[in-house]
Amino acid sequence: MSTEPPITALINVMAALRHPDTGCPWDREQDFATIAPYTIEEAYEVQAAIAGGEPDALREELGDLLFQVVYHAQIAAERGWFTFDDVAAGITDKMIRRHPHVFGPAAPRDAAAQTAAWEVHKTQERLARAQTGALDGVAAALPALIRAQKLTARAARARFDWPDATAVLDKLDEEIAELRAELAHGTPARLQDELGDLLFVLANLARKLGQDAERCLAGANAKFTRRFGHIEASLAAQGRRPQECELAELDALWDAAKAAGL
Repeated sequence: MSTEPPITALINVMAALRHPDTGCPWDREQDFATIAPYTIEEAYEVQAAIAGGEPDALREELGDLLFQVVYHAQIAAERGWFTFDDVAAGITDKMIRRHPHVFGPAAPRDAAAQTAAWEVHKTQERLARAQTGALDGVAAALPALIRAQKLTARAARARFDWPDATAVLDKLDEEIAELRAELAHGTPARLQDELGDLLFVLANLARKLGQDAERCLAGANAKFTRRFGHIEASLAAQGRRPQECELAELDALWDAAKAAGL
């Protein structure tokens, strides 16, 4: 059994998988772009494990996510860019720099004060990278709903925001009216544009209400899955399928699922 620290053993496993002569053919062929989708997938798997409340599953999924970080660092090391140690050192330095109330002379802070200070630090870091726009640094690769909420939060810090949630609802009514106007004769491009505006305003509304838009939609997805599963189970008990039913009957089963608290 190896006496190496676990992280060292993992880094060595990754290096062996990428070895140009004796490594795994599949692993040798990968690059940043081909691995990136797996990295995103593993992050969502961590989220699912947390939601499931299973410690063993969470431990395993965190390992899978860590492996993705090691994978990217190995590719970077092969190109002479940086190593895993550089990645670890960089994030350590950043966390120390952003928490002077813990690692430095700054006065203790409550959570709200730390959030404000965190944003100040991030703004200073963006300026150091010549990112001067309020929206600079909001990753374009984020899921669209998450990015919409982050973009509007940044704009709000620049005082470009609705005064309250009621004002956002008024804007939502306006966007729905514009979408209705396009339904009769709108082109696919126009419908896409209006739908995008509607979703963007909804992301704003979630932010104004102090809600996470992605979590709200995830909850709605889960609820829909439960209720539609009830419809299928109810019909299966009769030897039938949803495709064989009229919409009115499906709606009645949906209402029954809703009344049952599903």
